[in-house]
Amino acid sequence: MDVSRDEVFQRIADELGYSFDGEMKIGGNYVPLVRNGDEIYISGQIPRVGDTVVVTGRAGADVDLDEGRRAARICTMRALAILRQSLGSLDHVRKVLRITVYVQSASDFTQQSEVADSASEVLYAVFSSAGVHTRTSVGVYQLPKNASVEIDMIVAANTVETAPGA
Repeated sequence: MDVSRDEVFQRIADELGYSFDGEMKIGGNYVPLVRNGDEIYISGQIPRVGDTVVVTGRAGADVDLDEGRRAARICTMRALAILRQSLGSLDHVRKVLRITVYVQSASDFTQQSEVADSASEVLYAVFSSAGVHTRTSVGVYQLPKNASVEIDMIVAANTVETAPGA
C-alpha cells in the first residue's frame, strides 16, 4: 500500500499534536514563499502554532536538546504546510534542495546539528530520497519572538504547465 506524502505529513502532525491546516501567520511585509521556475524559496519558519510560538528560549539554557529538536520539527512542518497550500499536494515537490537551521543558542551549546537532524528526519520521512538535502546549521544569539529555532528551505517542484495560448 502506497502512502502519499500528504498522508505522511498528516501522521507527523498528529504525532506532534498540532494542526498545520489553515493560514500560516507571517510576521511582516514579505511573502511565505517565492517561486522562480521550478525552485521554491520558503521564508524562515519559527515554531509557531496558531498565534503562539510554542518553543522559546536558548538551546542549552532554557530549552534542552529534545525541545530544540521538537521546535525544528514544527518549523519544518510549517514550511511543508506552506508548500502544500501553494502546490495543492506535497506530491508536487520533486526534491528538497537545501535547508538552513538557525538555533538560538547558549554560549556553550554545540549541538546545533543534532537539532537540525530532526528537521532532516521529517523531510526524509515525507519525501524519502527526494528529501535528502544540503544543510547548514548555525547557532545564533537571538531569533524573532524569542523562538528557539528558525528554518528556511529551498525545494524543486514539478514545472507548472501552461495551457497553449496562455
